[in-house]
Amino acid sequence: MGRRSPSNRSDVLSASEIGQYIYCSYAWMLRRMGYGPESPSLEPGTKAHAALGDKLDALESRARISRWYAIVGLVLLAVSLVLVFLEVIL
Repeated sequence: MGRRSPSNRSDVLSASEIGQYIYCSYAWMLRRMGYGPESPSLEPGTKAHAALGDKLDALESRARISRWYAIVGLVLLAVSLVLVFLEVIL
């Protein structure tokens, strides 16, 4: 095990950390102290995890853009309805 940068030492534990603690409290403590596992077999999983995170970020960005398009569409619909209503009255 090599020395790594210490993880966030806040008092808040994630569900993942609780699972790690239950599985092996010693490994959890070492990870909290900044030591982590080093194995070439972990590299494919780490890369796949990063790729999945990138895909989720892109999906979130597209969802945000989609919401803005929906808002713009609703505003344009409201404006067109107002214009049609004014034309009927006048």
